Amino acid sequence: MTKKGSLRWLGVALLIAGISTGTVAQIGNGQLAPQGLIIKYKNGTAGSTSGERVAISRTHEAAERSGVGLRRERTLATGGHVLRPSTRLTDSQLNLLAQQLKAADPDIDYVEIDAIQRRALTPNDSRYNEQWHYYEAVGGANLPSAWNLSTGTGITVAVLDTGFRPHADLVANVIAGYDFISDVSMSMDGNGRDPSPHDPGDWSDGMMCDAEPSSWHGTHVAGTVAAVTKNANGVAGVAFGSKLLIVRVLGRCGGALSDIADGIIWAAGGTVPGVGTNPIPAKVLNLSLGGAGACGPTYQAAIDLARSKGAVVVVAAGNSNADASQFRPANCQGVITVGATNRDGARAYYSNFGSVVDLSAPGGETFPIESNGVLSTSNASTTTPGPDSYAFYQGTSMAAPHVAGVAALMFSRTPSLTPDQIEARLKNSARPFPQPCHGCGTGIVNALNALNASDGGGGGAINELETNNSRTSAQKINTLPVTVMGTVSSASDTDFYAVSVPGFATVSALLLPNPLLDAGLEIQDASGKVVASSKRPGKGAAESAAYKNAKTFAVTYYVRVVYSSGGVGSPNGAYELKLSH
Repeated sequence: MTKKGSLRWLGVALLIAGISTGTVAQIGNGQLAPQGLIIKYKNGTAGSTSGERVAISRTHEAAERSGVGLRRERTLATGGHVLRPSTRLTDSQLNLLAQQLKAADPDIDYVEIDAIQRRALTPNDSRYNEQWHYYEAVGGANLPSAWNLSTGTGITVAVLDTGFRPHADLVANVIAGYDFISDVSMSMDGNGRDPSPHDPGDWSDGMMCDAEPSSWHGTHVAGTVAAVTKNANGVAGVAFGSKLLIVRVLGRCGGALSDIADGIIWAAGGTVPGVGTNPIPAKVLNLSLGGAGACGPTYQAAIDLARSKGAVVVVAAGNSNADASQFRPANCQGVITVGATNRDGARAYYSNFGSVVDLSAPGGETFPIESNGVLSTSNASTTTPGPDSYAFYQGTSMAAPHVAGVAALMFSRTPSLTPDQIEARLKNSARPFPQPCHGCGTGIVNALNALNASDGGGGGAINELETNNSRTSAQKINTLPVTVMGTVSSASDTDFYAVSVPGFATVSALLLPNPLLDAGLEIQDASGKVVASSKRPGKGAAESAAYKNAKTFAVTYYVRVVYSSGGVGSPNGAYELKLSH
């Protein structure tokens, strides 16, 4: 058989369950999964050396033992080969196949998914262009590209708030709810607890508490989570494919802790005396509420029960420009506490801060420019319900539903995730603050990074930690595989990452720079000797390098990103560095 013929159909010993020939594999959101691999051997063009002929022969022998083959479609100018499976695979199966191929054959330099690139989904909602908090590079949540991967389909998000108005841009995504306000004077609807979560208004005439107009707070928060999207009207929601469970716990002058605790338990599928069973438990609970004080046993017990049922509890940090550890439920254990940033990516002037803040999200600042707030669904009246409207609000209350929505996107893409995994991956994948932000958490929520981190296959994504511009100050990488989200901050910047490579294992690095950045890749040993490198011409060019540890014991190698030309700083100098062994 000729060398070319041996590559024509290559069988692979798959350890993949549930492959169904002829089934169209999708990655979610109704999109076709990639159906190809790019494989490059270490010794150049396929068949050009005896070493590669041996490698091809090994793969061909595997074909005889396998029911799935790979057909070579063409050879790339880079020396790699595009191969297509003989049966359709899901995205996760294709990823597993790539990992198995690489692990099984030491002569393979790399295996890469022939990924389908798409234009970023842009909603056609008439006021989407005003929702800077979704898409702007500095202050936004990086949602457009994330929507190509997930829209939250199949996930229920509970909004524990003032209830909701049946807004035309919201009501289609509301599936159920309950009113947990037990005090008639606070409920404003003439009774205590009842099955209707509609918001009758929460204005105050100053008799019970400070005079204030109706806030329509719950309607605004719910719209951020899951406003109806792609309907050529109004605004978009973060997880517009998800459904909303409305839990009314706040009325005139606020809400009782006891009502909120019951609402948490019911929303997650727990039993509340005197209230019917919730038939649609939520995977994500958003609490854009709070007050001063320690997290007592009632709050903590409710949160613990929700988490035991697999629900993530997202909480606003508070708007007092104070340490969030003094406010509940932001200071409770097991919640994801969210601070607020403004349009410039800095801590919003009102946002609480401190060690209990896990990460931040766009909360906006409406003064002096109202449109620098967060735009969502609202109501035009100052007292009882009036016409539908849209409004710019500011607050950690607006930041939290961004994170709750992203959590829904993550659950939809990877349903097996636990609350702890959701929290860890949200924090690890957050985008670095464009300026120092003390006590603001790990960064600004980054929807695309969070989805990539939630897609299985190991350590997810982490942020670069400065300073790491030498081997002695290299950032230590503890878990592989991992994607490092880094930035070349200046023309003199260089970034080092220390990776411990087990005996006889191969460390692999793939650098994906911003389209405006030209950078190279090196792998160095402890003495600074470059043992592997890659430098292709041109901005945005991907670089890959690999090196095998020939020792019987673990050795630390240093992966270096080297600036060549082009963009620096965020976002033009940004890069992704994928590390594995």
